Amino acid sequence: SPADGRISQAGTIVDGRVFQAKGQEYTAAELLGGDETAAAPYRDGRFVTVYLSPRDYHRVHMPLKGTLKETVHVPGRIFSVAPFAVAAIPRLFARNERLVCHFEGEHGPFVVVMVGAILVSSVATVWDGLVIPPYASSIRRKSFAGQRITLERFAEMARFNMGSTVILLLPEGTAELDALQPQQAVQVGQRLGRG
Repeated sequence: SPADGRISQAGTIVDGRVFQAKGQEYTAAELLGGDETAAAPYRDGRFVTVYLSPRDYHRVHMPLKGTLKETVHVPGRIFSVAPFAVAAIPRLFARNERLVCHFEGEHGPFVVVMVGAILVSSVATVWDGLVIPPYASSIRRKSFAGQRITLERFAEMARFNMGSTVILLLPEGTAELDALQPQQAVQVGQRLGRG
């Protein structure tokens, strides 16, 4: 797992749609800031959503070894990401402020999305320091092409200042998830599947 917390949801991305809660879903493209091209590799891939409560360890670690390609700061709301809100607010993760981190791994691309929440829209990365705030009124992209920022599996990549949510997207065929259940506790480095 990229973080200590609880599985909110995990499974297959179906035709670009990611399951949020009963009766709730959003598209991978929405999550990635409206970028259909960036979302294409994940159209029928896998996702894992990990909820970090305020009492959890707030650092995010690499789920796989990867080279950073780009970050995208997507402005948005700061709704609570607690289970009650996830069940009630349509497309919550695609509406909240977030930092999308695109990586290239040994078996292809993957994305780690750090979703801000009420009182927690603050993200710092190991490569750039404090990224949010400042808050943005429009999408901010930053390319890391040519910088060769490669992080090993389990290396710290970022931190929140309180609880929030981390979403991992993987392309089809790169990994099979274990039987992860909603509200299942997970810890940094815990195996979530095989690939």
